[in-house]
Amino acid sequence: MSEVLLEARHLSRFFPSPGGKRVQAVSDVSLRIQEGETLGLVGESGCGKSTLGRLLIRTLKPTSGEVLYGGRSLTAMSEKEFHGLRRELQMIFQDPYASLDPRMSVRDLIAEPLETWRLCDGKQAVTRRVLELMAAAGLPEEFLHRYPHQFSGGQRQRIGIARAIAARPRFIVCDEPVSALDISVQNQILNLLKELKGAGGLTLLFISHDLSVVRYLADRVCVMFLGKICEIGPAEEVYRHPRHPYTRFLLDAIPQPDPRLRGREMPMLEGEPPSPANPPSGCRFRTRCPYAGECCAREEPRLEKDGSVEAACFFPLGL
Repeated sequence: MSEVLLEARHLSRFFPSPGGKRVQAVSDVSLRIQEGETLGLVGESGCGKSTLGRLLIRTLKPTSGEVLYGGRSLTAMSEKEFHGLRRELQMIFQDPYASLDPRMSVRDLIAEPLETWRLCDGKQAVTRRVLELMAAAGLPEEFLHRYPHQFSGGQRQRIGIARAIAARPRFIVCDEPVSALDISVQNQILNLLKELKGAGGLTLLFISHDLSVVRYLADRVCVMFLGKICEIGPAEEVYRHPRHPYTRFLLDAIPQPDPRLRGREMPMLEGEPPSPANPPSGCRFRTRCPYAGECCAREEPRLEKDGSVEAACFFPLGL
């Protein structure tokens, strides 16, 4: 088994909101990510996926808990200590246009991390490396001196990927990198990420609300609801035999060309998601769950291991 590259221990992040309440974006999350794996992080919009991704690479500070990277606490490090690790922890954003400086050419955008971390000796060496990274990301050489506004969304995302891998990171958070792209372009970007992971031994956290996309790329899947982990385990096992009702609802929401392919049907998911500023007592999913019992309101379920999968549910679905 691979070594643990990154670990979250009881990680929480609360944000202030009007009325003196706190929005519980991430609440007491613990997980481990093995070196070289792709962990898919899924859930509805607003469940805390992106916040968790940013906490793991220290672009956000936690309200409580800690993050360990290679056994060292990122949370306890000073800025000076963390500076040496920053290049190893990168991010690919959902909106590549917003994350790319419109005043910089493709050459300068990709060269910036190379120059910041002094990974090449001289300007010509930087340009050669930029061209290598462009080729790896599927960008033609003639794009070198063009600007972000001259490209399509898929091309801009490739620029963002080339920029993210330029610093030779070990861990990359991919925050909904294909959700704004056409299906054909999505496939191209997913294949590119898969190739880069295989070639460079990268470890990825792939954030998405689309379980069909995550299934293609992820080794393991982590399902979140309202700041909490509902279920986590090997991708194929979670997709074949989900234990948590919420995971089952998400899987049933995947469009199928033939209704007979949907498998056993679940009751419709009713009601609105609870507010993260005022989550329900006990299980946070209970107000929408058709299987909830009295114990679900009294006590918060903890992740319990069932074979290779962990699920936080008092009434897990049968296999």
